[in-house]
Parts: sequence; structure tokens; C-alpha cells
Amino acid sequence: MDLELLTADGPMPAALFEPEFTPRGAVVVVQEAFGLNDHIISIAKRLAEAGYATIAPALFHRLGSPTAPYDDFAAVVPAITSLTQESITMDIDAVLEELSSRGFAPASIGIVGFCMGGAIALFTATRGAVGAAVTFYGGGVTTGRFGLEPLVDLAPNLKAPWLGLYGDLDGSIPIDQVEALRMEAAKASVPTQVVRYENAGHGFNCDVRADYEEASASDAWARCLSWFEVSLS
Repeated sequence: MDLELLTADGPMPAALFEPEFTPRGAVVVVQEAFGLNDHIISIAKRLAEAGYATIAPALFHRLGSPTAPYDDFAAVVPAITSLTQESITMDIDAVLEELSSRGFAPASIGIVGFCMGGAIALFTATRGAVGAAVTFYGGGVTTGRFGLEPLVDLAPNLKAPWLGLYGDLDGSIPIDQVEALRMEAAKASVPTQVVRYENAGHGFNCDVRADYEEASASDAWARCLSWFEVSLS
């Protein structure tokens, strides 16, 4: 890893990528349940290529930053269940403090998360700590996870523009939950949008997962970049 960020619970590894030219802003990339793996690192690289300084933290650092194959969810259950709202906040704040030290104001920092990280991205946007947030198939919509409130309860309190990207074929996040999230997010005082993909399941953006769906992934990525371009300042 390129960085080692200090937290009250010890050092946290993180991947850092910077564009070749002056950054247009910065983005925090939040991992899936499978750890800070090659896919998440590739997302951070792509965002750097799009002009953003990016940091992807290893949120499982308290247990040695484990990763696991996409077909071995059981391997990361101990790490997932160890997360708390306090630890999540601590780790994301460590990334934001690092970006602040590099000259990025909160309004110029975005956050994007995938799966587990999608919920964390929305939660962070309720804290007023970032300028924009994007959630790819974030779970915990009606039942909170990791000590966080359900996303439908958090969404009205969004303090930064938020984009949610979901697949209609996602067996773990039913369409009715996505629509409930859309309705609650619309109550926020900031712009929000939910986009559904009829041919996409969970993990549709990841090209090494069985649910990868190229057309949906391409559109979602373009929307993600546009959201940051419009929302960050």
C-alpha cells in the first residue's frame, strides 16, 4: 500500500493514486465486504485517470486487512462483523484528514462505495464531511448494518448530493427497498438520484464477479463521474 494512515486503533494501510495533472478534486473509495482487493484498487486508479486524487482505505486493518475471493464470503465474516459506526467514522475521518493535509477542502472531496462501502458512502454524506457521494448497490437499506441506521432512516439527513446505483436483479436488495430509499432520499435538502438497472444484479460493476453486467456498469460509471464533476467544487 502507498499510505499508512494513523488511527486511534493503530495504522491503517491505504492505496493512493494521483492524476498526472492538477487534481480537479479528491475521492475516497470504500471497499466491498471482500476487502481492499484488486477491483477496488482498480476503481481508485480509474478515478485518478479521470482527474481525482484518490485514497482507498483498508477498513479491515484491525484484523490484518484480509481480503477474500468473491465466492468465499465466509472468510470475511469476522472482519465485517467487527465493524462499528465508531470504527467506520474513525477510519473515514483519517482519510479525510489526509486529504485535507494535501489541500482538499470538504466541498472538493467525494466518496464512492461499493456493496458494504455503498452504505458507508451514504452515511458519510449525512455527516457533512464531503461534497458528494455515490453508492453502488449499498445494502442495509431497511435493516441497519455495522452499527449504522438503515439507509432509509439516514437518507433524509443527507448533507451532500447523493447518487444511488442499484440492479433490479439484486436478490439481496429488493426493488421495493430501492424505491423506499429513493423516496426517503428525496426528502433531503440536497440533490439526490436513484438509478435502477433492469438487467443488473448485485456487484454488477465488478468485472470479476458473476453478476458483472457491462452495459449497466458502463452507464453507472459515467453517471458516477458526472455526479462528481457537477457536485464537487
